Amino acid sequence: MKEILQQLFEQKALTKEAAYNVLVDLGQGRFNQSEMAAFLTVFLMRNITVHELEGFRDALLELCIKPNLGTHEVIDMCGTGGDGKDTFNISTLASFVVAGAGYKVAKHGNFGVSSVCGSSNIMAHFGYQFTPDSDYLRRKLDASNICFLHAPAFHPAMSHVGPIRKQLGLKTFFNMLGPMVNPAKPDYQVVGVFNLELLRLYAYLYQQTDKHFMVVHALDGYDEISLTGSFKVVTENGEQILTPQKIGFKEVKQEALAGGKTVEESAKIFTDVLENRGTTAQANAVIANAAMGLYLMKEDFSIDEAVAAARESLESGKALESFKKLIA
Repeated sequence: MKEILQQLFEQKALTKEAAYNVLVDLGQGRFNQSEMAAFLTVFLMRNITVHELEGFRDALLELCIKPNLGTHEVIDMCGTGGDGKDTFNISTLASFVVAGAGYKVAKHGNFGVSSVCGSSNIMAHFGYQFTPDSDYLRRKLDASNICFLHAPAFHPAMSHVGPIRKQLGLKTFFNMLGPMVNPAKPDYQVVGVFNLELLRLYAYLYQQTDKHFMVVHALDGYDEISLTGSFKVVTENGEQILTPQKIGFKEVKQEALAGGKTVEESAKIFTDVLENRGTTAQANAVIANAAMGLYLMKEDFSIDEAVAAARESLESGKALESFKKLIA
C-alpha cells in the first residue's frame, strides 16, 4: 500500500489493473486502518479517473456474493448519494412505483453515510430482512415485483472499510461505486449522480456494457430528477437536457424535497407518499424518477405515457401494495 499511496500523493493516477488489485487487497483485509483512511482521503482531494473507477468496479463485482434471481431482466433505481441535499428517499420510493406498475426491480442500497437516512435505514425501520439468500429474494421478487439487496450483505469484503467510511462521514469513491456494483447485474439501470464529471465517467463506463442505462444529474446539484430545475440525461442513444415542464411537471422549491432529520421522520415521509398523503411536490418528484425507469424498460413508451403509468401506480395504491408484499 505504501507504494500505491506514494504514487497517489504525487498526483499520479492508477492504471485499471493497479486499481483492481489494490481494491481486492483492501477487500481481503490486507491493509491497516490508517492505510485505508489515507487511501480514501486521496480521492476526496482529486477527481477519480475512468480507469480507476473501472478497476474498483471490477474488483467489487469479482468479490461480491452473486444472487440468483432467475432473471437479469430487472431494473435498479438509485443515486450515488453524496449530493449534500438531504432529500427524502426519492429513488427508493420510485422503485416501488416501478414495481407497482408491473416491472421487476432489484434495488441495491445501503445505510446512509453522508445523509441521515439511506435506503437500507428505511428498509430496516420497516422490518425488512437483509439477506443474500437467493430463494428469499426470488420469492420477494415474485410476490411484489421487487427485492432489496442490502450492499453489506453482498459485499462482505467491504466490511473492512465500512467503519472508516462511517467515521469520515463524507462521500468517498464508494458512493460513486454503489450503483455500479449491484450484484444482481440488472439489465436496466437508472442512476443519479452528483456532478457532471461523474455523469461523464458513468456514461462512458456504461457504454462499454450491454446494459440499458440512464444516467441523470440535476444541474443544480441533485443526484436525481429533483424538478427544481433543468436536468441532464444520458442514455446509450445520446444525451439531452430536459426541464420539469418538458416532462409534464411544474418546477418545485428545494425545501419541498427535504428529508427527515431522523430515520423516523424520513419513514413518515416515506409512508405518507406511498399512501397518497404526501405533498404534490413529493409525489411528483417520485413519479418523475419512476417514469424514467418505465421509459427505459418499455421501448414503446413515450415519456408522457411513462409519467401516466407511474402516476397510476402511485395514486391507485399499487406501489403501496408492492411495498406491503415486500415487507410482509
